[in-house]
Amino acid sequence: MNRSVKNSAWVFISASLLLAAGCSSHQKKEDKQAVQAIQVIVANPETDANNGISASGTIESERTAQISTRIMGYITKIQVKVGDRVQKGQLLVTISDQDVRAKKAQAEASVNSANAALKVAEKDHDRYTTLFQQESASAKELENINLHFEAAKSGAEAAAQMLNEVNAMLAYSRILAPFSGTVTQKMADEGSMANPGMPILTIEQDGELQISASIPESEISKTRLGAIADVEVKSVNRKFQGEVIQISRSSQFSGGQYEVKISVPDQAAKGLFAGMYTTVFIPLEDSVTSESTSSVWVPEESLIRREQLTGLYTVNENNTAALHWVRTGKTDGKRVEIVSGLTAAEPFIVSAESKLYNGAPVQLRTN
Repeated sequence: MNRSVKNSAWVFISASLLLAAGCSSHQKKEDKQAVQAIQVIVANPETDANNGISASGTIESERTAQISTRIMGYITKIQVKVGDRVQKGQLLVTISDQDVRAKKAQAEASVNSANAALKVAEKDHDRYTTLFQQESASAKELENINLHFEAAKSGAEAAAQMLNEVNAMLAYSRILAPFSGTVTQKMADEGSMANPGMPILTIEQDGELQISASIPESEISKTRLGAIADVEVKSVNRKFQGEVIQISRSSQFSGGQYEVKISVPDQAAKGLFAGMYTTVFIPLEDSVTSESTSSVWVPEESLIRREQLTGLYTVNENNTAALHWVRTGKTDGKRVEIVSGLTAAEPFIVSAESKLYNGAPVQLRTN
């Protein structure tokens, strides 16, 4: 019995040793796997002297017209398509005008009737004036004839103005180009019902371009008319300077952003098209920037967003990742200003080959 217990004890001890050795080997493998560093690309924040305003903008035509009509009717013909160049006075759209032509016929009949009545009243007026001078008609009779004559003149004038109104409405059945330019939008098709004020086409004037940029309310008071702005159009790799020519004084319908217009010089407009995105930098006056500081900027793609929080990963001295929550400011489309939470001397992780977490070992690679 004692011998059996002894054998069982040895078996238990051997199994425990084997299990411990297996666990130790497995733990070593896990530890080795856990300490494998994540390859990351790091960079230093960009710094800009805070002596100007950066904003995103869009190139647009200085003169844009939405073509519509003042009459209701079916669109019988659209003479142009998107991209067509048109000349001032060129026929663009025709609207069915049977109703207006019927009203014109009625107005013309009213004019004829009123003119005939006026001729009769005029003859009566002349005859009674002669009779009164010959003392063959009383003053009362002449007064009545004069009133009838004035009423006939008013009736003829009213009928003529009614005909002018119908002719003006009839002109809107043939819509002409208000200026030379390019058709950029088509909002209706032939056979559609046109209503007064309903846009049918959009025309933009050629050659004359400007930039519309949105400035936040914290910066709009620093913007000045006549300021020279640096403009970059990255899609076509173009840089030029323009002048601030208009500043909106209200942000009621633009979500707290104030619209600023910047001119595009004629020599820079070649190769640019309405709708292209731009980056705009408007330097501030010396009096405004006497106490300026530097701002810190990072690429948009380096930020981590979790619900209402924004952060990015930095690298500790022991080469581990550390998540820093930051407060962001304005953006220029690709970069975001870091207001707090990161200094210009702190490298940050731009990208990683796998998912990062706090304390993750990293292997650095400069961008």
